[in-house]
Amino acid sequence: MHGQGRRVAVICLMVAMALWGSSFIALKLAFTEVPPMWVICGRMLFGSAVFLLAWRWRGHVEYRTGDWKYLLGMAACEPCLYFIFEALALQHTSASQAGMITALLPLLVAVGAFTFLHERISRTTLAGFVIAVIGAVWLSLASDADIHASNPLLGNFYEFLAMLCAMGYTLLLKHLSERYSAFFLTAMVAFMGSLFFLPLAMFSAPIPREISALGLGAVAYLGVVVTVIAYGLYNFGVSRLPASQATGFINLIPVFTLLLAVLVLGESLNAMQLLAVATVFAGVALSQWRTAPPLPAGVLD
Repeated sequence: MHGQGRRVAVICLMVAMALWGSSFIALKLAFTEVPPMWVICGRMLFGSAVFLLAWRWRGHVEYRTGDWKYLLGMAACEPCLYFIFEALALQHTSASQAGMITALLPLLVAVGAFTFLHERISRTTLAGFVIAVIGAVWLSLASDADIHASNPLLGNFYEFLAMLCAMGYTLLLKHLSERYSAFFLTAMVAFMGSLFFLPLAMFSAPIPREISALGLGAVAYLGVVVTVIAYGLYNFGVSRLPASQATGFINLIPVFTLLLAVLVLGESLNAMQLLAVATVFAGVALSQWRTAPPLPAGVLD
């Protein structure tokens, strides 16, 4: 990729990470008023409405026989399973801790790329992965139950499961991005998410009768800004950069989440948790250490 195109992809990814960091805050605010499944369903419906209005700009679509299983698998990973685990996580842990667990995603993608895309993975990356996982577990064990995190160990485990789903989504997205535009793939996320979460929400809880402007605004923000804009920017960045490089920007999410959780929700981390956070970042930094350019990805088949 030429320099200008790469810079555009980098800017898109950075903005996407900032918006995703804010999504944990918006979810926490929305969950105080609206049942979790209705929050997720609402964001999918808001996103779907935006994509339907802008469908003429769907971009390049080149369907190949058998792509349905990749598209279905991508949607199953995210938003379906991912949002279920994230909703469960945020009912038990704080937004700041959940944001920290996202730092593991680049390492999970590296392992996934080694397994499915046949990319090389170095001993340094493996060592970094182990250190980051230790830090994430330490973060959970060092957490005390409070108003923001009733059961942080369970909540952080759910967030880790969400990251496994995000890994599958990223690998499938990279495979499909050669034939489908970022707009089309993001729209598929919203459409399939709506079809999945609407009956689930109706079964889980009655339709909310009273929602404040703040609660409705949080759901609309998640649907329009996070689902449409953030996912669109991320999908565009992944389509223009190697998957392992694009997911490296995920490390910015905990930074944005921590800052916003402190400013908006009044959350805080104790000294042991801060040391655990530093351990996670040390592991991530070690895993991203490169002495030579990574080899190109293979084919997901």
